[in-house]
Amino acid sequence: MISQNKSGEQVTGFMRLVFVLALLLALPVGALAQAGAQARLDAADSVITTSRAAGSVDLALSQPVPYRVRMLAAPPRLVVDLNTVDWDGADLARNGAPPRLGQLSDGWARMVLDLGGPYLPARAEQRIDPETGRARIELRLARVSLEEFEARAVDEDAFAARTDAALLHPDGPAPPAPPLRRPVVMLDPGHGGIDPGAERDGVRESDLVLKFARILREELLRRGVFDVAMTRDADVFVSLDGRIRAARAAGADLFVSLHADALPEGMASGTIVYLLGDEASDDSAAYLAERHDRADMLAGVDLAGNTDEIARVLMAVAWQDTAPRARALADALVHQVGEAGLRLHRRPIQSGTFTVLRAVDMPSVLIELGFMSNPSDLARLQDPDWHAEMAVVLADALEAWQEEDAALQGLRRR
Repeated sequence: MISQNKSGEQVTGFMRLVFVLALLLALPVGALAQAGAQARLDAADSVITTSRAAGSVDLALSQPVPYRVRMLAAPPRLVVDLNTVDWDGADLARNGAPPRLGQLSDGWARMVLDLGGPYLPARAEQRIDPETGRARIELRLARVSLEEFEARAVDEDAFAARTDAALLHPDGPAPPAPPLRRPVVMLDPGHGGIDPGAERDGVRESDLVLKFARILREELLRRGVFDVAMTRDADVFVSLDGRIRAARAAGADLFVSLHADALPEGMASGTIVYLLGDEASDDSAAYLAERHDRADMLAGVDLAGNTDEIARVLMAVAWQDTAPRARALADALVHQVGEAGLRLHRRPIQSGTFTVLRAVDMPSVLIELGFMSNPSDLARLQDPDWHAEMAVVLADALEAWQEEDAALQGLRRR
């Protein structure tokens, strides 16, 4: 169940996942077993209405089903996919043109509803009668600005391969596809403001990684493959949760957090790429994850509110797709750094419970460029030539990963 809270912030955050994922969370265990059979639509008890300010879709079903919701632009349309539903004899009334109903080749059923303007879901919910086992999918739409709608609408070309074009465009072929959107890289210079990070000989980690992030941003933008956003572009504090929110607000496709920490013991050196893990891969990873999260506690930011059951279910589903993509990104980064002859840690890929990597709807990595506690690393981290070379290497790795990931994503959509 997804419901609107007072601020609407949780709905905004969750809808990005709702547009992409089948909503299994509304199904109890017994209903999941039932979902293998085809559900029937009760057209007499189903209704669709729209007004200038709002809209509603109520679908009465013989049993609960997984479903997913997407918005398409040019013209504005609501697309609801259900697995699986029999549309036979359905006649859904609404004050306007009736929706188009059809079946997809993979067994899912699709409903396409033309909207009279830009609307976005304010609530998506599947109610299940515990006595009869019948279900009711309720969608509530709210009118928004055209800019907000287009920012949230799904790229139609991204899933057209598994779509019946006549169902989406009854009056002829689909309109020309818009120019391809460049993927967005969110660069996250660690620390900042009240949290300077590691400090050695008057040098602050927050300053080092911000300087490097700007160089990497320019290298990426110069190549024209990616658009680039940054969680901070000044010496300011941004909470871990705020960094993730900034990435989602920018429509980021991948998240790269940049650090240059110090360890209390030992002389670790070289570049490490960290992935999100249930447990730290070693004591150093645990120490670093704890240090990063402690900054939010010092700033009075409470992360405890992010344990909602809905979020956990959605995250588990999303992670099945994102985890292997993040691992491939880490592999590409380490390979390219090694090929360039730059210093790698003896264990260049590790894992940790880093809060900043928990945006499971996008591949995320944390790169320790080097360790300020190591004199050789510290010298490299302050060397402009090293900055320039490392920026080229990381940009090469991101390009190589993007090319391979795009090819694999295309195969997954077929």
